[in-house]
Amino acid sequence: MMATYSLANERLRALEDIEREIGAILQNAGNVILELSKEKTNERLLDRQAAAFTASVQHVEAELSAQIRYLTQVATGQPHEGSSYSSRKDCQMALKRVDYARLKLSEVARTCEQMLEN
Repeated sequence: MMATYSLANERLRALEDIEREIGAILQNAGNVILELSKEKTNERLLDRQAAAFTASVQHVEAELSAQIRYLTQVATGQPHEGSSYSSRKDCQMALKRVDYARLKLSEVARTCEQMLEN
């Protein structure tokens, strides 16, 4: 039973790490937009920030995919080992926040692309 709670806590910590990384991605995107708004942009800085942005988004997507695969595995065929409603609800809320952040990131990416085209 304790191992189950430990694993659940580890999974929740991983989701919290993902959530923090999404915050850092949004901050990085904001920095890119700020740099793009300047009359004279530092292209090397933009290239580094764009590469960091892309790498972070790919990392978040990979981690989220791993979490979803895990949730799919445990949701099928596992015996009931006590109430996990609270942990599941926390997980659902974290996933909703991740979906929202993903939506906002795609909006930021579109904005960046539009600004780079102009």
